[in-house]
Amino acid sequence: MSKTRLEGKVAIITGAASGIGEATARLFASNGATVVIADIQDKLGTAVAASIGADKCSYVHCDVTDEAQVESAVHYAVSKHGHLDIMYSNAGALILSPSILELNLGDFDKVMSVNVRGTAAALKHAGRAMVAAGIRGSIICTGSIASFQSGNGPAGYTTSKHAVLGLVKAAAADLGRHGIRVNCVSPSGVATLMSCEATQMTPEGVEQLNSSASCLKGAVLKANHVAAAALFFASDESEFISGHNLVIDGGTTVVNLLTLQSVEQASNGA
Repeated sequence: MSKTRLEGKVAIITGAASGIGEATARLFASNGATVVIADIQDKLGTAVAASIGADKCSYVHCDVTDEAQVESAVHYAVSKHGHLDIMYSNAGALILSPSILELNLGDFDKVMSVNVRGTAAALKHAGRAMVAAGIRGSIICTGSIASFQSGNGPAGYTTSKHAVLGLVKAAAADLGRHGIRVNCVSPSGVATLMSCEATQMTPEGVEQLNSSASCLKGAVLKANHVAAAALFFASDESEFISGHNLVIDGGTTVVNLLTLQSVEQASNGA
């Protein structure tokens, strides 16, 4: 398969100073794309962009909860590079809450603002830029297995990721007439800076927890796996795919693990 699957394309990736976004920025650039990292972590984002190379990547400060900043990031990409082909709305927030009974509504609003409002702003302004230029582009959003199943995260996060998937489907229906594809990548637990800080677990701990819930053994979910899925949606290989939610969870959500373990125990005991 060609290593220049995104040759000549310009991509914005929000939340790309670390984690899934960083892995995706590096993968997109290695496949020929020119990448704009949009994040609030200025030191990290600038360092990542520099390590990729000034000819392939630049950094812009962008708080996705502020629509004006999202619009400005899109304007920056178009002004600097002439067009926008790919928007990857990846910036996210995760704040733990032990129970809906203990839900802090301030934290709930913050998570919804980053995950939902930020996604809506990215869809709106990337979509506008693509329509104005007649570009049949690709917009990708980071969801989660919490976007369609409960019990995989706190109430605010689960609610927000359900909303992200709803936005993806609504935008796919709306922007399809312009030839713009909109899709979602939904991983289970990836050991990123955000997930480790929120859970107060080590990367190894997050990976072990995720692997124990997966029915696919011998592999561990990494940020690169999600980046590879985003690359597929960004490339022309996904030309006729829109409104899709690609789940990256090692089969975690296709089985009831407790039921599977009970069946295995019964079989071993028979």
